[in-house]
Amino acid sequence: MQNMGDGSCPFEFNFDPATFKAGDVVSYRVTGSLEGFPFVGTLVEVHDDHVVLLSEPDKPESRVRGTRESRPVVAEADVI
Repeated sequence: MQNMGDGSCPFEFNFDPATFKAGDVVSYRVTGSLEGFPFVGTLVEVHDDHVVLLSEPDKPESRVRGTRESRPVVAEADVI
């Protein structure tokens, strides 16, 4: 069990795009003014050349398209 405040990450990420599947939690990046900030999302669709993820688990309308790479890239204009 991890203790809060011990510096450990509360998420377990999949960084291997070859094994991405719906339900995986990924760290993703956003272009533009949000570049450099890490974001967490859950994959809902995995395609050959892109992924679709939920940026907010409780909001189905928060689906965004990202690149299929170890840390997907989402266009800032697509972020709700």
